[in-house]
Amino acid sequence: MLLKTFGWSFAVTALGLVAAVFYGGWTAFGIVAILSVLEISLSFDNAVVNAGILKKMNAFWQKIFLTIGILIAVFGMRLVFPVVIVAISAQLGPIEAVDLALTDKDRYQELVTDAHPSIAAFGGMFLLMIFLDFIFEDRDIKWLGWLERPLAKLGKVDMLSVCIALIVLLVSAITFGAHAHQHGGAHADKAETVLLAGIAGLITYMIVGGLSGYFEDKLEEEEEREHEEEEAAERAGKPKSAVKLAGKAAFFMFLYLEVLDASFSFDGVIGAFAITNDIVLMALGLGIGAMYVRSLTVYLVRQGTLDDYVYLEHGAHYAIGALAVILLVTIQYEINEIITGLVGVVLIGWSFWSSVRRNRALAAAGGDGDQQKAEVSSGV
Repeated sequence: MLLKTFGWSFAVTALGLVAAVFYGGWTAFGIVAILSVLEISLSFDNAVVNAGILKKMNAFWQKIFLTIGILIAVFGMRLVFPVVIVAISAQLGPIEAVDLALTDKDRYQELVTDAHPSIAAFGGMFLLMIFLDFIFEDRDIKWLGWLERPLAKLGKVDMLSVCIALIVLLVSAITFGAHAHQHGGAHADKAETVLLAGIAGLITYMIVGGLSGYFEDKLEEEEEREHEEEEAAERAGKPKSAVKLAGKAAFFMFLYLEVLDASFSFDGVIGAFAITNDIVLMALGLGIGAMYVRSLTVYLVRQGTLDDYVYLEHGAHYAIGALAVILLVTIQYEINEIITGLVGVVLIGWSFWSSVRRNRALAAAGGDGDQQKAEVSSGV
């Protein structure tokens, strides 16, 4: 069962890691491995959401999502999107960007380094908004209760996450501007670049979030209508329909899943820029990660759910927050890519371990322990 579901992912992993060694030795191997783990962990909750929605679709739409959907997700968002980001920020044609990345690595590195402030500001703001919206929301399950309870209360203030994000952006731009002016020359206008790119990141987040919300509302309407039809059929004495969603409802679900997947790949791709500027390593690492996300989705649909590991979503979002801060810091200072990668991996590992401890505590309490008891016993 495991081999059948994850077979392709294992094959792609082996090929990707071997290609990384041939391309850039063991350092490249390490970077690709970290990128893969990061992509899988950041998109873990995405796989859980995907599975929940996919279960409601009929076999035809499930196949569409797992074939056409994977092409859009792996090749569109994970492979093409990093090239597009570099092409736009370095003002190159996409083909020229790929050609430079493969043939003249020094020149490419120079262009990406020049474009880094705008990439980091755009990505830092996008990731920061994901993180802030998560921690300011009041949730039933809290991982670091001492921190999440007061933040959830603060989150009742309207537009707080946007205000904080804009203040962070302003401070980053002013700090960077002062630093650039001290050094003079062509870098003196970078403060404006940081400000514009950061605002673009904020707008992108709001558009993606708005589209996701729109499709989610559509789905809820369709589900409500189907539920009413089922109840009417039951009252009329007809057998309850077990038909899974097809047609318009399934199409909306498919669109919603693609928008959701695109927004999750944003954080993976942008997080990848905090770890490496090398487009080949990025494509290998994110490609491997995206394959596992799809395999996980299939596994969850066929096998049930991995919702037991309740703190993983928290760990992934704290990793996103850490990456956002790191990206904004790298506008001015250099941070080793291995350190950047390991911060995310450590946070996700810690949240997984906390989830396992929580489950053991609940099992010991007979499975009926209240949430508070579970939080205390999981060490938070």
